[in-house]
Amino acid sequence: MKTHTLIAMSNQIGDFFDSMPDRDQATLDIAMHLKRFWAPSMRRQLLEQAGEQGEEQGAAPLRQIVRDAISRHADLIR
Repeated sequence: MKTHTLIAMSNQIGDFFDSMPDRDQATLDIAMHLKRFWAPSMRRQLLEQAGEQGEEQGAAPLRQIVRDAISRHADLIR
């Protein structure tokens, strides 16, 4: 799957959980959503992209809440 598509999808998930008052729970919920509903190959690609901190030309960057979820719960997402 194209990286910019994964970024857009993960940002949509982040937008949903960003309204939660408990930031720690929100980042855990993002990680759990990715684990439950994304294929392992999609999760690996997202983790690689987040690790690079780079952006594909024309792709939107990962939202901060998604970056936080990945950095705090990378072992869960793998």
